[in-house]
Amino acid sequence: MSAPAHGVTADPASPAPVLSYGPVTLSVPGRPVDLQLRVSAPETGTALPVILLSHGHGGSNHLSSLHGYAPLADLWAAAGFVVVQPTHLSSGTLRHRLADAPGAPLFWRSRAEDMSRILDRLDEIESTVPHLDGRVDHGRIAVAGHSMGGHTAALLLGARTADPDSGSEVDLAEPRIRAGVLLAAPGRGGDVLNGPMAPLVSFLDTIDYTTMTTPALVVAGDKDDPRHFTDIGPDWHADAYALAPAPKTLLTLFGAEHLLGGVSGYDAAETTDENPERVAALAHLAAAYLRTQLHPGDNSWHTATTALTTGPHAVGRVESK
Repeated sequence: MSAPAHGVTADPASPAPVLSYGPVTLSVPGRPVDLQLRVSAPETGTALPVILLSHGHGGSNHLSSLHGYAPLADLWAAAGFVVVQPTHLSSGTLRHRLADAPGAPLFWRSRAEDMSRILDRLDEIESTVPHLDGRVDHGRIAVAGHSMGGHTAALLLGARTADPDSGSEVDLAEPRIRAGVLLAAPGRGGDVLNGPMAPLVSFLDTIDYTTMTTPALVVAGDKDDPRHFTDIGPDWHADAYALAPAPKTLLTLFGAEHLLGGVSGYDAAETTDENPERVAALAHLAAAYLRTQLHPGDNSWHTATTALTTGPHAVGRVESK
């Protein structure tokens, strides 16, 4: 079975064939190392929309790189998307080389800039990946990110912050991105950042979600306790929904902790709530949300939420504004 250009593969157990290619290497002036990407796409289909997927920070060397997040990338590609995964400078694969580089260890600004560079050179990427040339819809672009990648996605969707070094406002909004998915993203800053790791994320002190106007799906686990950053509990990860203007949608996953069932990799040791079924449902719901946002009139989101968030076996609850 091959993935159609318009429509979401409904059965994660029988995915469409996917092609995955990497690394695609882009030389970027001023970046301390080349920007490397993995690109995954369905075997067939044209007019394929794009998801830029931003990895989290994490403790593993390779999951936070182009080599991670296969449980999402594989299912999204099978659902008819081109999934582009950069290795950000914060990746564990680069930790030994960039420990003293400006912006280390999280490189929050560079992460968002990576995504704009990818869009600047999407033609080049498309022509480099075998069997992809001429199949990408450059007008239908989305971003998704997990944890620190959720913060990256928020900046690209319009959230702003102040540079902790200069105090100047930072606006990294990317107008070519039409929708986004924030997975277990960090919430507001200020006085609520009272945990032991709060000094590491001083750029969150002034995060402003009121400027995040692009449509987005915010995903939060109801057991995702961010006590290393704040003591206000799992609701912190829903701040991007609560504080941003409409249109926004919140998906709260029942029983999910920070890895949301294991999004960063298959059988990842740091997944404290491993649940492949939850990950498959999340991937399907996110794909359906983006399909509907990028193709007005498409009913994928309604169909998916009816199937997966209603009844006695619901994986979570949905609210919108």
